[in-house]
Amino acid sequence: MATQQLEQAASLETAEARTAARLFSGADVRIGGDRPWDITVHEPRAFRRWLSQGSLGLGESYLDGWWDCDALDAMFHRILSAGLPRGLRNWPLVLGAIKARVFNLQRGSRAFVIGEQHYDIGNDLYAAMLDRRLTYSCGYWKRAFTLDEAQEDKLDLICRKIGLAPGMRVLDIGCGWGSFVRYAAEKYRVEAVGTTVSKEQAALAKDLCAGLPVEIRFADYRALNGRFDRIVSVGMIEHVGYRNYGVYMKIVHDCLADDGLFLLHTIGTLRSTTSTDPWIGKYIFPNSMLPSIRQLAKATEGLFVTEDLHNFGPDYDKTLMAWWRNFDDHWPELQEKYGERFYRMWTYYLLCCAGSFRARWNQLWQIVYSKRGVPGGYAAIR
Repeated sequence: MATQQLEQAASLETAEARTAARLFSGADVRIGGDRPWDITVHEPRAFRRWLSQGSLGLGESYLDGWWDCDALDAMFHRILSAGLPRGLRNWPLVLGAIKARVFNLQRGSRAFVIGEQHYDIGNDLYAAMLDRRLTYSCGYWKRAFTLDEAQEDKLDLICRKIGLAPGMRVLDIGCGWGSFVRYAAEKYRVEAVGTTVSKEQAALAKDLCAGLPVEIRFADYRALNGRFDRIVSVGMIEHVGYRNYGVYMKIVHDCLADDGLFLLHTIGTLRSTTSTDPWIGKYIFPNSMLPSIRQLAKATEGLFVTEDLHNFGPDYDKTLMAWWRNFDDHWPELQEKYGERFYRMWTYYLLCCAGSFRARWNQLWQIVYSKRGVPGGYAAIR
């Protein structure tokens, strides 16, 4: 340990190293410390990369093996709680925001990019990481002790919030592997349609929903039509983009029965932005961005009554940690196919996101909308 600390001290001789160490120390993260959330630097060039490239440089230098941390989730919890990203010159973030303002990165011709680059990675990966129903969104841990319980409770919470009843016709925009439509058809005896832009998700969802009154469509939301008693969208609007929120909400409005309810489940941000974190956008969710309450309110103005808003963001911390444990436990089975660099990338993704929810940097909202207001008022369900 003493040798390691001496090596770390030597690496702080440059101005960049001292600046980085000062920034991280403000979040109670030490360079060369021995606590789980402290950082061990293997390559001194990492410091300049962090300071000049912000979150992209931090993440890419981790993928390159230039630094390590035993508890990335705890580290990110501390640096985000301390507002450290604002102390970095994040030129990739600035350039990404400019690009998003000039171009519609989520236009129809690019709708299937996220499916190809993220959700089509491999069903074996997601089967190893997720719950038994393959639910790739935040679980609800109010009474749950396991990931399976948390996801089933979340699915049932959605069904109860929108008042599902036998015989209803339900649409799930961004259905993933069909966990919600399958659950709703099995437990509430409804007819369901699910859409996804992932070929791998669509193929497996059709198999999993075989024999049920469920239709799975490989389609972008802009191709939607028909009339539905209830509509849900779970973890999908993060791929719609601020330029398209109005179009998206108008399509939902047109497809929803006049007395229907629409539930939107989404990660949210406290500040309105036009782009995503550069590292997340490059390696995990291309062309994604998180909405703010202000952006959603603007998009729904004149279309919907906001009946209920439920924030259970801390539950995503628990969900992400459960996913990481599953991923890590099953890594020996996945290693040969995906490789060590993927392991570092996926670990960084899951644990930095867990830290962001623990710091309340990101939120998780379930919002219930009606077209004309629920007669007598909507009874919130928790």
